[in-house]
Amino acid sequence: MAGKAPNSKFKYVQHPHVEGRKAHRATNADEVIADAKPKSVNQRLGLGITKRVGTMWAAYAFFALTLVSLPAVIMKGDSVQIVAWIAQTFLQLVLLPIIIVGQNIQAAAAEKRAIMTYEDSAAVLAEAIQIQKHLDHQDKSLEHLITRIEELETKLNKKK
Repeated sequence: MAGKAPNSKFKYVQHPHVEGRKAHRATNADEVIADAKPKSVNQRLGLGITKRVGTMWAAYAFFALTLVSLPAVIMKGDSVQIVAWIAQTFLQLVLLPIIIVGQNIQAAAAEKRAIMTYEDSAAVLAEAIQIQKHLDHQDKSLEHLITRIEELETKLNKKK
């Protein structure tokens, strides 16, 4: 005769972070960005300047500005001054807005990836909950089968 099956009823307890995360979930990137709006005067000023400098139009304007001093540097013919003009005037003024434009594009892509990752993890969580429900159903079925087998074993033992 087989021994009595151990009681292995599993009780699922959802992690408390799940409900809290659902309450604070943004539905799109615009909501996330809205929460990150500057609050102080200095933050608003900094963001405003960054938005204006971080455009290709600013890069074009800075490029034109650098051309103002180029003839004077070339006329001097000093290679050190030409290198200094390239490094300190041209590269710094023109590359700054171009780098900001690139960073803005990368940040937008990162935000989209973050939202997609969140949605993927929410889907995985939903699937895990469904698996837990399926396992719970199987536990009940197995408990029923174990009970039936024990009843049949009892009847067989009584006939012996």
